[in-house]
Amino acid sequence: MRQYMIDEISFLERDNLDSYLKRTLKPGGIEGVFFLGVPPDLLGAEQQGHEDCEPFYFTVVLEQNSIRFELLVRSAANMHCSCIAWATPAQRQFVLDFADRMLTEEMIRA
Repeated sequence: MRQYMIDEISFLERDNLDSYLKRTLKPGGIEGVFFLGVPPDLLGAEQQGHEDCEPFYFTVVLEQNSIRFELLVRSAANMHCSCIAWATPAQRQFVLDFADRMLTEEMIRA
């Protein structure tokens, strides 16, 4: 899996990240899993043509000592479609900007 991972987070940093993610992202069905929605203006050409597969999102996984941002654009409505794809450069930048903003706002030093 292509992903951006931040590790060696402390117990207190994990709590801060958990609180931030609960306030800003949609929770997944599993503890520690969150969905970062892809803005419509960042959808790839094939994703734009798949309204029945929307919404599209990235998965964020908060673990005991790390947080992972998967770089696969997923569909909330369809698990097997050609519109599910690796992040484009603009989508990847969106994920990295979100992570940087989160770390800055929560004063995470990991």
